[in-house]
Amino acid sequence: MSPHTTSTRFLDAVRPGRTHWLELPSHRTSVRVARHATQARLASWQVPDEVCANAVLVVSELVTNAVLHTPGEWVVCGVGRMTEERFRLEVHDGDLTGRGIPERCPGLDDEGGRGLLLVREIADSWGITRSPLTGGNAVWASLATVL
Repeated sequence: MSPHTTSTRFLDAVRPGRTHWLELPSHRTSVRVARHATQARLASWQVPDEVCANAVLVVSELVTNAVLHTPGEWVVCGVGRMTEERFRLEVHDGDLTGRGIPERCPGLDDEGGRGLLLVREIADSWGITRSPLTGGNAVWASLATVL
């Protein structure tokens, strides 16, 4: 699967020990909570520190986008172990407009707008589709457990 493709394969809602879900208020403080929860879950799976740091950065960018740029009171954040060599991060927002995520081309002096560019560089694959959980956007990223 190439980067930024549409995927209808979501993390299972319940797979004890293999998935972890958080429902968070759509507030800036939720970004920190999502980062810490992701780091803790990946550490419990013994994912190497550098890979874990990359995943935490991806989650931070995805949750920040959901909180700042989409309507809705909640975001749902998930991490799942797909295989021993791969895990997936998902952030589901409440944007029911169907407009998706607009492409950004930030200028050199812009302070924001680079989040999805970072996701594209870090993730092995990533994409966006409609969320079966919220009806909004589901942005996902897949990463290998080793670099």
